[in-house]
Formats: sequence, structure tokens, C-alpha cells
Amino acid sequence: MDLVITGIAVIIFLTALSLVLSRTIVIVRQADTAIVERLGRYQRTLSPGLNLLVPLIDRIRQRVDMREQVASFPPQPVITEDNLVVSIDTVIYFQVTDPKAATYEISSYILGIEQLTVTTLRNVIGSMDLEEALTSRDQINGQLRGVLDEATGKWGIRVNRVELKAIDPPATVQEAMEKQLRAERERRAVILTAEGAKQSAILTAEGSKQAAVLSAEADAQAAVLRAEGEAKARIIAAEAESAAVSTIYEGLRRADPRPNELAHRYLQMLPEMAQGEANKVWVVPAELTSALSRITDGLSSRE
Repeated sequence: MDLVITGIAVIIFLTALSLVLSRTIVIVRQADTAIVERLGRYQRTLSPGLNLLVPLIDRIRQRVDMREQVASFPPQPVITEDNLVVSIDTVIYFQVTDPKAATYEISSYILGIEQLTVTTLRNVIGSMDLEEALTSRDQINGQLRGVLDEATGKWGIRVNRVELKAIDPPATVQEAMEKQLRAERERRAVILTAEGAKQSAILTAEGSKQAAVLSAEADAQAAVLRAEGEAKARIIAAEAESAAVSTIYEGLRRADPRPNELAHRYLQMLPEMAQGEANKVWVVPAELTSALSRITDGLSSRE
């Protein structure tokens, strides 16, 4: 019987000891903190590592994650300035900077951030029309972040970023926007096709103009070259004929022929002198005229 009582006492002692140790030794993980209350009042904030508490007096009220957290809220209907209802999805990136304020200043900072985001988003979007809301995401993100960061500062929360995942207008508006985009694309295609045809016609006309100019210049240069060639040919022929006549005169002067023979030689050379294409004028010396008159006189005396 004594042994049984002793065993029960040992078990009770060990249980109490383990309970006391569990309430005394607290291990806090990295990037976490723990809020400790003593007799119902805030006593201190435990840092990561091994910490000791006063058993049965101190207790852990809440463990707070100090890492940056992401909160994705469901789509919220928001009315724009032109009375259109759009559905907006938001994502908030925030971080707890003061565990004590996050524990005691608000009951649930996640719910508070969500409701504050919804109201701020309605105020911001309500001052914009649909087109401005669709094209001003950066502006909306900046306004949301500024308002949320200022409002959550007393909660020990710092809002780092606010992102709009989607802005969905009504189905009828989406269809109208798609039709408008399709018409705009078709209009741009028609404009580009017309500009291409215009540029092609301009380039073709410029090419034809340049070809005509080059052809006219080539014809003019060819005509000039032909004229110069013909002139040079005439000059060369005239020089040759002049040289031939000079040679004949020189030969006649040296040979000192009789008038009848001289006339006969002149008559033989005339056809050869007239064969050139450039010969337009025949040069008839005075000696030829006198020789022909003598031949005529001789024939007359014979008759």
C-alpha cells in the first residue's frame, strides 16, 4: 500500500513538474514574437529563442508573425463616377512592426485592413470614370497605399504594397469595349493599307519621272555626241581633200605639164573627189577652166 501511494505521489510530482516546466520554458521561433501577460496585464514581448516565465503568473497572450504577409481579398463591387459597377480584386502586402499595438489596438488587424481597403477603394474609384479607372492602376495603388499606411500605423502595421489584380466591368460594357477595339483595329488597318498604297503610288511616279529624266538626258547626250562625231568627220574629210588637192597642185607644179594633159588629169580626178559623203562643194581651179577652153578651141578648129 505504501508503495502504491509512493508511486502515485511520484507520478503527480512529475506531472506537476512537467506542467511547471512547460509554463516556465518558452521557445519562440525565428521571425516570431510572443506577447506575455502577468496576471492579465501586458508584461513584455518575447524575442526569438529560449525564454523563461514565472509559472502560474505569466502566460502567453498571442504569438505574432513578424514576416511580411499577403492578404488577398474577394472581389468588391465599386461604382464609378459614370455610374457603372465594376468588380475589383485587391492584394495587400503588409508587415507587423509593433506586436503590442497589433495585439491590443485592434481585435483583428486582418479584418480591419480588409474593411479599410474596401471603403478607401470605393472613395478612390468613385471619383473616376470607367476609362480612367482601367488606365490608372498605378495611381489607384498609390492612393490606397498612402491611406492604408496612415490608418494602420497606430495598429503597428506597415502597408508595403497594394495591387489591383483585376478590374472587371459589366458584361455589356465588356462587349461594347470589345466592339470598339475591333472597330479601332479595322480602322487602323484600313489607314495603314491606304498609306501603303499612297506611298507605293508616290514611289512609282518618282521612279517613272527619274527614268524619263535619265532617258531624255541620255538621248540629249547621244545627239550631242553624234553631232560632234559628224562635225569631226566633216573636218577630217575636208582636211583630207585639202591635203589631196595640195598634193595634186604640188605634183602639177613640179611636173609642169602641158595644158591639154592638165585638163585631162583634172577630168579624171573629179569623180574621185566627188565620191565623199561630206563633199558639198567642188573646188575648180582656174587652170582647169583655161584648159577646158583650150580643148574646146581645138575641137572647134578641127571641125
